[in-house]
Amino acid sequence: MPRTALTDRLMQDLPLTAASFIVTVYGDIVVPRGEVLWMGSLIEICDNVGISENLVRTAVSRLVSAGSLLGERNGRRSFYRLAPAARAEFAEAAQRLFARQTEPDHWFILHAPDLGEETAKRFRMARMGGDVWLCPDRGDRPTGASLVLRTQAEDAVALQKIAAFWDLTSVQGRYEAMLARFSPLHEALLVGETLAPADALTARLLLVQVYRSALLRDPGLPAAALPDRWQGAAARRLFDDLYARLSPLADAEVARKLEGSDGPLPAETPETINRINNLA
Repeated sequence: MPRTALTDRLMQDLPLTAASFIVTVYGDIVVPRGEVLWMGSLIEICDNVGISENLVRTAVSRLVSAGSLLGERNGRRSFYRLAPAARAEFAEAAQRLFARQTEPDHWFILHAPDLGEETAKRFRMARMGGDVWLCPDRGDRPTGASLVLRTQAEDAVALQKIAAFWDLTSVQGRYEAMLARFSPLHEALLVGETLAPADALTARLLLVQVYRSALLRDPGLPAAALPDRWQGAAARRLFDDLYARLSPLADAEVARKLEGSDGPLPAETPETINRINNLA
C-alpha cells in the first residue's frame, strides 16, 4: 500500500508512534475480526504511514512485554493476538467510540491513594487535591477507591465549578485539531470525490487515531458544564459520518490485504456491522 498525497496531507505534523498506531490497527480492524493478525500484514499497513518494519517489530515486542499482545507461530509466520488483560481495555475504548454515551447526573468524590494516570483517565477522574478525586457517576469506580460522597449538581453554576477540575482547554484543542485535519476530506467526499481503497483504510485508521486521543481525555460532562463553543459535538458528528463513508472501501481493502491465522480477514463481521449501525 504505497504512500499517497492524501496520506501525506492527513499525516502532516501528526505525532504518530508505532505503538499507538498498532493499538489503533488492532482496535479498529483486528479486534472485531477475531483478534489475530499476521505480522506481515501489520508491517505493510504501518509502512503506509511511514512506520518502518524495525519500529513495528520493536513496538510489538514492547506490547508483548506489557501484556497487551500474545505471539504465536504457524510455520515461519508470526501472528499476534490480544492478551486477555487487554481485551477489557479495548472493549471500553470501542464502547466510547461506537456507542452513544449518556450524560451523568451524579458525581463521586473518592479517596484513591496511589491512583495511576491510566486508571484516572479510564474513569474520567480529576484530582481535587492530594488523594481526593472527582469523577462522573457512570456506575463503577476504580478498585480500591473509597467513596467519600455521591452528590448531584442541579444548576449551571454548580456544573461550571465542577468542570473547572478538568483541563477542558487541552481537550478542546484536540477536537479543534481533529476538525481541521479531517474536515477537508469530509467535504470532498460530500461533493462526490472518491478514494482508492488503500487511501480509505489509511484515512479511517488516522481518523480513529486522532479522534480517540481526544475522546479518551474527555470526561463526558453534561452540556451545561461545558465552555462556550465546545467542539466535542462537532467532532463526534464528523467522526460518525466520515467513519461510515470510509468504511465500505476500507473494509474491502482489509479483506484484500490483511491476514489472520485462518487466512484473509473478512470485510465485515456482525461486530463491524453493529459499529456502523450505532453511528447512524
